[in-house]
Amino acid sequence: MTRADRRRQLLDLAWSVVREDGADALTLGRLAEVAGITKPVVYDHFSTRAGLVVAMFEEYDAEQSAALDAAVAEVGSGGVVDTARAIAVSYVDCVVRRGRELAGVAAALEGSTELADYKRRADQAYADQCRRILAPHTRNGVVSTPAMVGLLGAADAVSAAAADGALTVQEAYDEVSAVVVSVVERA
Repeated sequence: MTRADRRRQLLDLAWSVVREDGADALTLGRLAEVAGITKPVVYDHFSTRAGLVVAMFEEYDAEQSAALDAAVAEVGSGGVVDTARAIAVSYVDCVVRRGRELAGVAAALEGSTELADYKRRADQAYADQCRRILAPHTRNGVVSTPAMVGLLGAADAVSAAAADGALTVQEAYDEVSAVVVSVVERA
């Protein structure tokens, strides 16, 4: 197996361990066991559990960012309602696709100052991406930081509820879209 293929396998198995047993069960030793390989092979790819968790979140973050870009490109120069819907659909779909395991990985990132700092930087980069997309739809070209915090907090909560089955995906799309439109109208 190539190095890239092994890394892909280990990341897929790590997501599987979190999905089946929770984030606390994810250790490099457990990952080696599930993969049927020795621990040194896993340590060669991820020197620490924190490094593995960061790699998992980086993967999710890249998926989410690419999905947002693709969704917004698809609506092109559409109005705020179309743009809001594109943001909502891409956000909700990414969370639902990863399911409950995303919450476990995100919680694991809060386990240390270094990991929490990484998550804050990743969240800020996504907020900045949304801010750039939404700016042309605002009166003054700016979406405030408090508005972005509220928008993304709502998107997280609503998407998590859809992932858990408390809301339908359609309800989540509608609610996140409404929040985005509201933020733009207030800006």
